[in-house]
Amino acid sequence: MNAASSFIYNILEWITRFAYLNLLWLLFTLAGGIVFGFFPSTTAMFAVSREWLRGNTDKPLFSTFWDYYRTDFWKSNRLGLFVTVIIALIALDIFYIQGSSELSTWTYAPLFAFMLLFILFLFYLFPSFVHYDIKVRSVFKNSFFLMLVNPINNVLILLTIVPLFFLMSLVPALAVIFGGSAYAFITMWFALHAFNKTHKAGGQTEGLSE
Repeated sequence: MNAASSFIYNILEWITRFAYLNLLWLLFTLAGGIVFGFFPSTTAMFAVSREWLRGNTDKPLFSTFWDYYRTDFWKSNRLGLFVTVIIALIALDIFYIQGSSELSTWTYAPLFAFMLLFILFLFYLFPSFVHYDIKVRSVFKNSFFLMLVNPINNVLILLTIVPLFFLMSLVPALAVIFGGSAYAFITMWFALHAFNKTHKAGGQTEGLSE
């Protein structure tokens, strides 16, 4: 096999991997009734992305995904409960502000600032969950800490994810086939760099999981 053929083969292999991982994410989300399946499926997807980024690309994808899904099912749903409550509170605030004629538009500013911080926090939440062998409370603490000490990393993630979001908005089929897996891989890649940088700088994160 010449260099060009090998390159094309590798590209097609990775496209297949991402599509298969995204399919597993969707199927296992549905298998958990969506409500109980979304967060275990999402953490399993991030865990597989972490394996790939660490060079473990030869592991069987289905069995690896299933192992993470099964092992972290209840822990990931506890994580999901906290995330869902925060999202629900944000939604209630938005509905309240929109429904109140007495509030001026400047009252949106603190809410939007909090929403931006929450989005940046989410960039590290699932990577921290799969990277560190710690309790859910510590996952939140680590994620918030990593978000605060890596402002440049936060900007780079946004500069990568936002164009990806608009691309998939223009071509919805791409979102169905690659949306979840592409997002997980990109944010996991940036998160691993943030983890390594923080550890080298002596940052106070907990419970590294090998």
